[in-house]
Amino acid sequence: MDRNPSPPSSEAEEEEGDAVGNTVYSKHWLFSILTRLIEVISPEKTEPTVSPEGIQTELDEEMENDICKVWDMSMDEDVALFLQEFNAPDIFMGVFAKSKCPRLTEICVGILGNMACFQDICMSISKDENLGLLLTCLSQPEVANVWVERIRENPSVYDCVCFIMSSSTNVELLVKVGEVVDKLFDLDEELMLNWIKNGTCRSVGPSVDDSPEELPDFKIVPCILEAAKQVRSDNPEGLDVYMHILQLLTTVDEGIQAIVQAPDGGKETWSLLYDLVCHELCQPDDPPIIVQEQKTVLASILSVLSAVFASQTEQEYTKMRKNMPLIGSLIRILQYMEDCGKRSVDNSKESEQQETGKADLNDEDFHLKILKDICCELLSNMLQELTKENTLEGLHQGHLNEQTCSCAFQNLLPLYFASVESFLEVLREADQTLADNLEKRFPSLKLHA
Repeated sequence: MDRNPSPPSSEAEEEEGDAVGNTVYSKHWLFSILTRLIEVISPEKTEPTVSPEGIQTELDEEMENDICKVWDMSMDEDVALFLQEFNAPDIFMGVFAKSKCPRLTEICVGILGNMACFQDICMSISKDENLGLLLTCLSQPEVANVWVERIRENPSVYDCVCFIMSSSTNVELLVKVGEVVDKLFDLDEELMLNWIKNGTCRSVGPSVDDSPEELPDFKIVPCILEAAKQVRSDNPEGLDVYMHILQLLTTVDEGIQAIVQAPDGGKETWSLLYDLVCHELCQPDDPPIIVQEQKTVLASILSVLSAVFASQTEQEYTKMRKNMPLIGSLIRILQYMEDCGKRSVDNSKESEQQETGKADLNDEDFHLKILKDICCELLSNMLQELTKENTLEGLHQGHLNEQTCSCAFQNLLPLYFASVESFLEVLREADQTLADNLEKRFPSLKLHA
């Protein structure tokens, strides 16, 4: 991102009523720039000269200087309000949709990012249905690659997205931004890798000097976590989106490392997800059917926890003495799925008799199967780490008993036989009677002398 010129001196004092708010900037001058922007994207106008590749155009030097001045000025709330009043966000959305000039798109994203820093404007922008345009475009296979390429080539998009996720308290805006990021990462692994590796990034607005200490240090994982904290209570769908973004990060080694090599060693990620599973989602006083409603967000959360646990077995926060409640929650999820499965079988017997030729899982069953697979993998890994002391604590707290252990074994066997066998050996030291009873229920686990 090029450094931009300082805002021009204004003669607003000479024209009464022309000043923007309490600034010395001219309304007339700003309005003229917005008008020129409209002309740039107007279909009646001749398209600027296109490069031989037909991909991008050069931005007129005078126009670039002027619009960069607006970028500088938009950091002032009075200017931002003026731009909002004259529907500047709609103009910028027109630029995003029609412009073939990356530099112009970059500048307009920067201005819009500055405007979104102010709460009232942010709320207004987030309610603008036109801002759904980007997500709509990304959802169209014919043009999605074009948009991904534009975003990949414009670092300011990363700047703007990270700034909004890390600082906005507007839940609607955060959800929309999260949906865009989720779609981008799902469409393009290269872009996701670039954003993961992005270290210290440039400010959303243009820098006013070359002092590096004034540049924000945005990292993608902390920004995602901050946004997730904002939406967790007010918007379950938004939480689902941000948990899925984290899950997408863990599909590449670089993403896992971005989580676990944070200054806190991944503790913040673990703590947030642990709290969601143990204290908010699929709780003991919920009906078992809740697992149907929460299956996708639970699958994302458990997938991330599993990746972090496998990578950070030596970290203090993953030690089993602190995580017995998580084991209890994993078993409860499996119990609820079993209960839902039994009800589903009972309710569908008649329809199955009528449609015996259908062998494929429906979407609901498919997502529950994914959740079960992820849950079992994490549970098996955690059971292998239990010591006699951890097991005694789990028995004392009620997380482990004959019912919960039977549920765990029923779901883990035979795929995770070694893990179950290892846990049973430890359980035998902690509670011989319980171990014997489980052996009777599961004869394949008879320990050899």
